[in-house]
Amino acid sequence: MVECSDGTYYTGYTPCLKRRIGLHNKGKGARYTRDRGPVKLVWHKRYRNFKPAFLEEKRIKTLTRRQKEALVKGLKSRVILKKGGRSVKRGRR
Repeated sequence: MVECSDGTYYTGYTPCLKRRIGLHNKGKGARYTRDRGPVKLVWHKRYRNFKPAFLEEKRIKTLTRRQKEALVKGLKSRVILKKGGRSVKRGRR
């Protein structure tokens, strides 16, 4: 997840993080980040396979800004996951 210069977050997956950040900062990355550069990396997680990375990207994109901020800060107990159409807290209650 990167934070754009306007303070918004962009989430995506890539096989090469360094290259992708460079593309975003050159205005050649995702359409969303083209006019919001430079971007800075604020959170990432490494996956061995595409499918889990893709599913995590989809999950993160459903989070509210507040939940994304908690994820960036490492506050796992405040990140909400949606399961079966309902929200449940992850971690301690």
